[in-house]
Amino acid sequence: MPDAVVVYQQLTRTIPQGRLALSRQGEAWTCGQIRVSSVPSEHGVRFTVHAPGTPLVLVHARWQQAVSSTGSLRILGDAWERSYGDLGWRNLIPERVMPWYFATTDGNGLCHGYGVKTDTAALCFWQVDTEGVSLWMNVANGGEGVLLGDRELALATTTSRRGVSGESSFDAVKALCRSLCARPTRDPGPIYGANDYCYSYQTSTAASILRDTEFIAGLSPTGSVRPFSVIDEGYFDGTAAWPSMADLAKQMKQSGARPGIWVRPLRVAKNTAAALLLPATRFADGESEPAYDPTVPEAQEAIRAKLRQLVEWGYEMLKHDFSTYDMLGQWGSAMGPHPTLPGWSLHDRSITNAEMITNLNQLIRASVGEQVVIDGCNTMGPLGQGIFDMQRTGDDTSGRHWERTRRMGVNTLAMRLPQHGTFHMLDADLVGITDAVPWELNRQFLFAIARSGTATIVSPGLPAHGAEQQAALREALAIAAAGGEGARPTDWMELSAPEHWQGRDGREQRYRWSGPDETSAFLAS
Repeated sequence: MPDAVVVYQQLTRTIPQGRLALSRQGEAWTCGQIRVSSVPSEHGVRFTVHAPGTPLVLVHARWQQAVSSTGSLRILGDAWERSYGDLGWRNLIPERVMPWYFATTDGNGLCHGYGVKTDTAALCFWQVDTEGVSLWMNVANGGEGVLLGDRELALATTTSRRGVSGESSFDAVKALCRSLCARPTRDPGPIYGANDYCYSYQTSTAASILRDTEFIAGLSPTGSVRPFSVIDEGYFDGTAAWPSMADLAKQMKQSGARPGIWVRPLRVAKNTAAALLLPATRFADGESEPAYDPTVPEAQEAIRAKLRQLVEWGYEMLKHDFSTYDMLGQWGSAMGPHPTLPGWSLHDRSITNAEMITNLNQLIRASVGEQVVIDGCNTMGPLGQGIFDMQRTGDDTSGRHWERTRRMGVNTLAMRLPQHGTFHMLDADLVGITDAVPWELNRQFLFAIARSGTATIVSPGLPAHGAEQQAALREALAIAAAGGEGARPTDWMELSAPEHWQGRDGREQRYRWSGPDETSAFLAS
């Protein structure tokens, strides 16, 4: 049971306002008509809230317990959506925001874990300080208080897992992630293939996509596990460069690959009625990208029609992008403790932002059917658990700057690898094979992904057609098609980009991620 529960009624850009401390009566915490229930179980607490007539934005549960800040205490947290090269085991940082879950170890051989189940109706994050642990459950509607009426909201269910003597920290975090799954996890089987983005950057054509498709199919092993060839952003059906997206999907299948396509579900057509849109005031950076409000029935139908068209064209994978930014107005890297900013609300004032996101995810799945593979990019992974098949681990890798790939690819693959096969299959993004990135570094990244068993997707610019590159691709794609080798990092507590990896057969691999032109200080600034 928590030692204190507090609610807040209003968001600001800094400290939330309208603080109400609740008084405990058994398993209930009350103040006026507001009641938060905290029902304990063997491994955690189930939180619900009832607040008729009172807007709420935050519920804060606090456990008071001395936490030693000395010795070898290390803590691993997660990120709101994709991560941005900043994940890792850290010392105790009181202001650190750790969405969804965290794990701790103090050098005694045990790794403990704490988190919220993936069916949460709140955007949850944890904090740890020397006096105890906080769980913040954001129930805002847009940037205002949710109006629940007489509904009792199932906020979140916490789960804690005690470490087991002799298990590795990696296995402990993976077991924690598995325990947080509230829905059966989807298993899409091995995923590998091509995506044009990291060499073309939206300059592709139907002809270049067919070239990529034939290339990747020719390098792939024979058998029933066929590669995907994914068209990323930049296509326009019915234009000179893209005469027919349906015909293109047929040609891709004939070339021996499964066709996939990028989609931004909330992007609107010009002159869309304002009543179907989210308020422009949601953006923190002053932009005003119009997007559907997915709580509006007419907007839901427009989203459904867009997705169904892609499936009718014949595409078997959808790379679903931009939804967190479109709905909440911020990239995950800018959110901190504020997933949304104040001053705006949804059309439906009765649901939380987390419920809006989960409802959209379920709408996407229902629209495309059970057989289409969905890869969530810029999505909140736990809220898509059991709905999506794949989840991007981090922000974009690069076909232009290796240091960005190291930061956004290697770091996020390693630190989120325990989510692979528990929440979803992981997608560490593209191996952009171009003249701008040293091949030896890209080759290592290619094999690290393939051996991990996560989705292995390459962006094959012209340098990929070299003899050495083709030989490496054949080998890596064969490993990926067979499901990988179960490789995981063994030095993930020491390095932000782990170099030592070990497969399930015990074979170790050393990677060297630093190139001769060290530019990471510039790219991180």
